[in-house]
Amino acid sequence: MEKEIKKIGILTGGGDCPGLNAVIAAAVKTAVSKYNLEVVGIKNGYRGLFLGESQVVPLDASEVGNIIARGGTILYNSNKDNLFKYPRRDKNGIIKGEDGKPIYDNLSGVAVENLNRMGIDALIIIGGDGTLTSGRDFARLGVPVIGVPKTIDNDLNSTDRTFGFDTAISRSVEAVKCINTTGMSHHRAMVLEVMGRDAGHIALHTGIASAADVILIPEIDYDINIVAEKVKDALKAQRQYALIVVAEGISTPSGEKAGVATDLSPDGFKLKGAGESIANAVQEILNNNRDENGYAISETIMDVEARCTVLGHIQRGGTPTAYDRILCSRYGKKAVEALMEGKRGEMVALKGAHLTTVPLEEVIPTDDMGSNFRPVDVNGEIVELARTMGISFGDK
Repeated sequence: MEKEIKKIGILTGGGDCPGLNAVIAAAVKTAVSKYNLEVVGIKNGYRGLFLGESQVVPLDASEVGNIIARGGTILYNSNKDNLFKYPRRDKNGIIKGEDGKPIYDNLSGVAVENLNRMGIDALIIIGGDGTLTSGRDFARLGVPVIGVPKTIDNDLNSTDRTFGFDTAISRSVEAVKCINTTGMSHHRAMVLEVMGRDAGHIALHTGIASAADVILIPEIDYDINIVAEKVKDALKAQRQYALIVVAEGISTPSGEKAGVATDLSPDGFKLKGAGESIANAVQEILNNNRDENGYAISETIMDVEARCTVLGHIQRGGTPTAYDRILCSRYGKKAVEALMEGKRGEMVALKGAHLTTVPLEEVIPTDDMGSNFRPVDVNGEIVELARTMGISFGDK
């Protein structure tokens, strides 16, 4: 007979994201007011689950009463603590074998023992692909788990929308307002690099909402000469200004990913420099092809200046939008209801206008953290919309 749920633990894993606190607040209030359950928060993601009692805090309606609009998470995050594959460490950092690769241990059993000792009957795990992969694996060990899909990248399968995406786009579009004014003042080509890793959803939506001239996303190969020609046309037009929105995960004009290898990233690689590579290449191409008067564009734009702005963590911090607050509240409520309805090893998901749950085994069918990856549909309605609006993807 399945154990009755009386005490729920909540943890937030992976990168921070606007709306985490709204999920926590709704889950706590639903658990307490609707089901009279005890709720605790597990701080610092899966690391807190491994450390045990020192990382556990009680949560009630008064504790979460005013956190819906707060960014970040009151439970803190960690995106480096996969307890099923935890890197061994010493005073010098991560220990590596003779092959130069980190040595890993499986510490999940300690986490399960801690849950049993603390009387936590079920977990609500809020996170993206890596966090939910571990959530699936804990469910395989018999832990009652419900996942909540969180990532600003909106690249998680099995749900129409992950929370944080709307806020990231809104923040990016607000930034473009500032970039536009300085770019227009100096007749510059302005490059905005946004997050998204290997998915171009943020760049695509930001570019459309900002009337960009060019959008570059990982899903569509581009020709830097086509990009430069589009920028040239924009600089020759009445407003004498060009905007390029770049997803951080695109390849550089020379064909490689921009970034650095690091043991501190879950996938071993930190993306960095894609936008700058585009700005430098466009500037070089246009200034190396001057007319007979020595003008790169015109007598008022003799030299092209291309400048890159990297929004970085501005997109994922701060107050969530009203849309994300409501979506997160719906997710938090649904997560508790799913547990109490007997659902196990599932993820709450938005399908059209309705919430449902889907098995984590379907969301993440393999041990590859990217197996539930959802790229931009290059033949979809949103890409077609951008092309209709005259936005170039650098491919034609």
